[in-house]
Formats: sequence, structure tokens, C-alpha cells
Amino acid sequence: MVWFKFVLCLIIILFAGTKAVRYGDAIAEKTGVGRIWIGLLLLAAVTSMPELVTGVSAAALVDSPDLAVGTLFGSCAINLAILALLDILHRRTPILSEASSEHMLSAGWGILLIAIAAGGIFAGQRFSGLDLGGIGLPSIIIFIVYLVALWQIFRFERSHQPSSPQASPAQYEGISARTVYLRFTLAAMAVIGAGIWLSFIGDEIAQVTGWSASFVGSLFLAISSSMPELVVAIAALRLGAIDMAIADILGSNMFNIAIVAPVDIAYRQGSVLSLASNSHLVTAATVVMMSLVVITGVRFRQKRKTFAVASWYAPVLIALYILGAYALFTWSAGL
Repeated sequence: MVWFKFVLCLIIILFAGTKAVRYGDAIAEKTGVGRIWIGLLLLAAVTSMPELVTGVSAAALVDSPDLAVGTLFGSCAINLAILALLDILHRRTPILSEASSEHMLSAGWGILLIAIAAGGIFAGQRFSGLDLGGIGLPSIIIFIVYLVALWQIFRFERSHQPSSPQASPAQYEGISARTVYLRFTLAAMAVIGAGIWLSFIGDEIAQVTGWSASFVGSLFLAISSSMPELVVAIAALRLGAIDMAIADILGSNMFNIAIVAPVDIAYRQGSVLSLASNSHLVTAATVVMMSLVVITGVRFRQKRKTFAVASWYAPVLIALYILGAYALFTWSAGL
């Protein structure tokens, strides 16, 4: 029964998240905001809503810091693995070769953010007494760095005009702005409700299977909460909006780590990072290595794919994700 509820909840998040993204794109069109920037901010925030709600719910309602942190870190790893799938689906050329170089900046900030979070876990109780209003010091630093990163990326984008601007025809002229805002709100509420339910299902899975909360959060909850990123990225790829797809994924990773701050506020037993298991360091290291692979793929552009259907970094990203998941499982199981 628990697996049926898990699948049902996943379907709800997938459907509602897709609707939220669609009407978020309509909001971008009606307000005239650039779609590449929307990919980094609005789409990233919308598609990361399950991570936000699941993380906060796991901390506040389920009282499980490992489930919350595992969901956030695991979702970052899955998001980067989605880039491998996009490269396979993009049959003509390596997808990162057609991406803007500014994505290296987003990936670099993502590495810094998860490194700070990993440092908070590694330090453990050493900085648990250093907080501001009940928020741990590492969480405060993460939030400040996230805001600085957004400002720096915004300035970089304004000073570097895109080499191939992507103009999209109006798609939502037949829908009024009021209808768009209403439907976006309803879809977001559905994602929030499913996210709260998902946190309890994850804890139930951990109890039924005997697996650790860190493994369940990093695998099952992360996969389900990353479904909106997968759907949005594939839809953007089909529209030819490669930069929007990549911006959504890398922006979601930055947003996921920034979510540590509200999760820390929701968790009243102490600093959420200081009480999280050291097994999350495995996932953090995996995310850092996968991000470096993405940066390398953007920096050294290939004209042709290394293999018949994939570039060299696609199997590398998949292999890193599988190895990271296996290492986390063996660590959590004490093997």
C-alpha cells in the first residue's frame, strides 16, 4: 500500500508541477520577462517547490533532518543526471556545446553552495551553538551566498548579450492574465499538498523497508520531487530552448541548497545540518563532481558526439550518479 501511495503522490506532483510550469511560462510571456532568466529564477523556483515543501515538512512535521537534507542533496544529483538524458535526446550535436557559457557561472555557484552545506554537516555540533534566531550559521551563510550568486549572474547576463537570442511566438494570447495567475496558484497549491503528503510517505517507506532516512530522502523523495525539472527540461528541449532547459536545472540546484535555510527555520530541535548524518557527504561529493563535468562540457565544446547517441559526459554523469547512490546505500546499510 505504501508503494501505491508513493506512485500516486508522484503522479500528482508530476501533473501539478507541469501545470505550474506552463502557467509560469505564460506569466513570463505576459509580463515580458526574458525566458532564459525565467528558467533560472521562476521555473527553477516552481519546479523546486516539491523540494521546498518536502524538506520543510520532513523537518517540521516528520522531525527528520536526514529525510529533509537527503531530499535536497539527492535532487541536485538527479537534476544533473537529467542533463545526460537531454544530451541523448538532442541527437544532432552535444547539448552543452550549444549552451551559453554563462551556465559555467551557475554551476560554479552551485558547487560553492553545496560545499558550504557539506561543511556544515562535517562540522556537526561544533557550530550548533552559533545561530541567529534559531537558524544555524551555515544556513545563514548559504542564504546570503545564494542572493549574491543571483545578483552576480544577473549582472553577468546584462553585460553579455546572448549570441543567439531565442524568440518565441505568443502562445497564451487566448488566456487572460487573471486566468493564468489563478491556474498557476491552483497548480502550486496541489504541489504543496502532495509535497506534504510525500514527506510522510518517505518516512513510512523508511520504517517498512528498514532503510535509513538519508537513503530514502536521497533516492525516492529526490526522484519524485525532481520530476517537474525533468518534464520542463524535455519540453524546453523540444522547443529548441536549450539555455532555458539547462538554466532550469542549474537554477534548481542552487535553489535546492538555498532551501536549507527555511528547512532550518522549520526544524526546532537545532541546526538541521549539524544533526544530519555524515552519509550526506557522499551525495554532496557526487554533486560536486557531476557539476565539474558539466562545467568541463560547456568549456570544451565538442562538434560531434563521442558515441553514437551521447557525448562523453552523458555516461560519465550517469555513472557518477549510480556510484554515488550505491556508495550512499552501502554507507547507510553499514556494509
